[in-house]
Amino acid sequence: MSVTVDPAEVAKFEAMAAEWWDLDGKFKPLHMMNPVRLSYITTQIAAEFGRDLSAEAPFAGLRILDIGCGGGLLCEPMARLGATIVGVDAAERNIPVAQAHARQSGLTIDYRHTTAEALADAGEQFDAVLNMEVVEHVADPLAYLTACQQLLKPGGLHLCSTINRNPKSFAVAILGAEYVMRWLPKGTHDWAKFITPDELFDLIRRAGLDPVDRKGYVFNPVLWKWSISDRDLSVNYVTAAIKR
Repeated sequence: MSVTVDPAEVAKFEAMAAEWWDLDGKFKPLHMMNPVRLSYITTQIAAEFGRDLSAEAPFAGLRILDIGCGGGLLCEPMARLGATIVGVDAAERNIPVAQAHARQSGLTIDYRHTTAEALADAGEQFDAVLNMEVVEHVADPLAYLTACQQLLKPGGLHLCSTINRNPKSFAVAILGAEYVMRWLPKGTHDWAKFITPDELFDLIRRAGLDPVDRKGYVFNPVLWKWSISDRDLSVNYVTAAIKR
């Protein structure tokens, strides 16, 4: 489909497509993390575009792209906030799952089986691009991020989250999540593809974007919940960048 799509990575998510909306299924970690992801995403979008999150439809008039949308865990909240949302995924089986759930929820979302590069080649433009937990699964991160940059209007916002690469992330994201807690199938992640925050900032700059923020997502096993951290980016983290 494109130079950045890794067929082996797509196959992993194709195999799990039916479980996207099962709160206790293979995507349980994402459901648990989703509130903090949404908090960061909505706060950044509201700040960049001068929107009041207490308004009825604060993102009305904004066109937002969610790359690697899966079953629509981020697309649906964005639609409820009034955005015109396009969700794309390289795993074809994810799209009908997302479409069916959107219909059940009474939401209008444009879901497509395609790639960032194909959209960029078609000249598509967006106010914001959500690129969450995808860059660690692509074959060429720089080419992929460059396509994301091309999809943004001038002044557009790029939000990208991924997993740090260090001994702690191996212990938590692979040994802990895949082998101990069995939240994810073994082999879901490849530690060698994880990206440090400094490496990601460098890639984002080389892709033509201006990084402006980064935060950590931290899981508390005692309280059994996620929170956003200004300092702890040791495992999961998120970045914000602007197309000047």
